[in-house]
Amino acid sequence: MFTGIIETTGKIKKIDGYNRIIEVQNFLDDIKIGDSIAINGVCTTVISLDQDEFTIELMPETLCVTNFNEIGEGGEVNLEKSLKMNGRLDGHFVLGHVDGVGRVLEIREDGEFIEIVISAPENLRKYLAKKGTVAVNGVSLTISEDLGESFKISLITHTKEVTNFKNIKKGDAVNLEIDMLARYLEKLIS
Repeated sequence: MFTGIIETTGKIKKIDGYNRIIEVQNFLDDIKIGDSIAINGVCTTVISLDQDEFTIELMPETLCVTNFNEIGEGGEVNLEKSLKMNGRLDGHFVLGHVDGVGRVLEIREDGEFIEIVISAPENLRKYLAKKGTVAVNGVSLTISEDLGESFKISLITHTKEVTNFKNIKKGDAVNLEIDMLARYLEKLIS
């Protein structure tokens, strides 16, 4: 489980079939083989480890429902270590189970702030509500506006600078994970 508070970014150093080698500085000190790391919001397992890089293996299903197929070698990804039960919960509960891929439709800069409009797959739209939470590329965010087929998020400067949102552009694919509570609420009601 994760919080959606990104700790750093890394780069995809090598793609080898289903494996990805991720290069990152000053992040792996307390990581061991078998640990979970969220990469762009996708819960992955470390299968090998070196001082400044680690390897993960992706399932075919993960490649189908995430933006990993669109991120090549050298691509920047958001990284977060799994939540420790004695740690703080600063974002919201993020499982790392991506529900689908959205597309960046619009980017508006408003002084120090940035607003991004993202398309939502039809099957996820019912879970998106103004002031509700969503994880976009693993980043815990509040939906500032529900636009029907899309939604708007607003980023503070810090979030833009420490995540891969600093390089985002119109047309980019982003991983979406809806709020876990919305899923369970739907199940309970039906």
